[in-house]
Amino acid sequence: MEFIKGMDLSTLPEVEECGGHFYNKGIESDALSILKEYGANYVRIRLWNDPYSETGEPYGAGTNDLECCIKLAKRVKSQGLKFLLDIHYSDFWADPGKQITPKAWQGMDADELTGAVYEFTYETLVALEKEGVSPDMVAVGNELTNGLLWPLGKVPEYANIARFLSAGIKAVREKCPGVPVMLHLDNGGNNELYVRWFTKYFENGGEDFEYIGLSYYPFWHGDFKALEYNMRDIIERFHKDLIIAEVSMGFTMDDYAEYEKLGPDERKGYATSKELVENLDYPMTKQGQCDFMKRLCDILKSLPENRGCGFFYWEPAWIPVPGSGWANEAALRFTGEKGPGGNEWANQALFDYDGNALPALEVIRNI
Repeated sequence: MEFIKGMDLSTLPEVEECGGHFYNKGIESDALSILKEYGANYVRIRLWNDPYSETGEPYGAGTNDLECCIKLAKRVKSQGLKFLLDIHYSDFWADPGKQITPKAWQGMDADELTGAVYEFTYETLVALEKEGVSPDMVAVGNELTNGLLWPLGKVPEYANIARFLSAGIKAVREKCPGVPVMLHLDNGGNNELYVRWFTKYFENGGEDFEYIGLSYYPFWHGDFKALEYNMRDIIERFHKDLIIAEVSMGFTMDDYAEYEKLGPDERKGYATSKELVENLDYPMTKQGQCDFMKRLCDILKSLPENRGCGFFYWEPAWIPVPGSGWANEAALRFTGEKGPGGNEWANQALFDYDGNALPALEVIRNI
C-alpha cells in the first residue's frame, strides 16, 4: 500500500471564505493543489452532526456539516486524492476533553444511541455515495480516549463504548464493504492508555477494524521514544496497522495577533506555550519542523511488518485570517467551555502566516 501522506483540511473552505490565500514559490494557487504537488495523497474531513444552534447560528471552525463535507470531498476527489471521513458523533469538536451527545440524541438510552449511530453512519454513507464521493476510509469516532456520547459512553463504560462503535462499524461494512475502518485515540506516547483501551474494547465484544489511529502532538504526548515504544508494543499485542491520525509541529513561536485582527481578550492564543515547547526533541523553527517530519516518517517506516502506514497532518492550511477561529459564542454555549476564540494552531501549519508553502512540504514530498 502507498504510504499515506494525509492532510486534514476540514477548515480550508472557511479560511478561503474569510480571505485566506496560498502561494507556492510566490505564485498563488489552490491550497489543495499545492499540497498535492508536494506529495499529499489523502485528505481527512471531519463531520459534525448538526453544528448549528437551535436558532440556526453556525458554530464555526469550519461548520463541518454533511453539506460542507460533500463540497470539500468533491474537490478532493477531483484532484485524484483519497478521502478519510472522520465522524465525530457530536455537533462540534469531539476529543478527550469533551464528547457531547448531539442535541437530537440527548435523552436517548443506550439502545437508542446504538441505533442512532448506525443510522447516522449509514445515511451519511448513502448521501456521499449519491454525490459520487464515497470515502476511502472511515474513522468511526474521533479521539476516543475517554469514550464517546457522554455520559453513557464515557470511560469506564466500555460495554457501551464497544456497542456504539460497533454500530458505526457495522454501518460501514454494510454500506461500503471493503472500506477500511479506523479507531483513533489521542496521546500517542501513552502505552498504558492504548493497551487498556483496546483490551477493554475487544473484551466487550467490539467489532473488528483495520487501523489504530494515534494523535501525536509532541508538546502534549511525549517524546519520539515513547511514541515508538507504544507503536511497536500495540502492533505486537493487537496486530493492527497504524496511522498517525493527527500530527503537527510548529515552524515558529512568533505571534500572529495582527493577522487575526482580534484584541487580547478576543483570542485564545496559540496552543504551544513557551513552557510546553522548552524540552521538545526539535525546536519550533522551519528547520525543526522539517527535521520533525523526517523523523516521524522514518519511525513509521521502521515499524515491524510494514504496519506504519502513514500520517495525517492536522490542519496544515489553517492560516490566521479574521473570522476563522476554533469556536464562536454559539459553539461555546453548546460545549460549556470558556472562550475566547481565535486560531490556536496557525504556527503549526504547513504554510506561513501569509500563506506561503513552508520547507517541510519538500521533506514530505521526498519521503
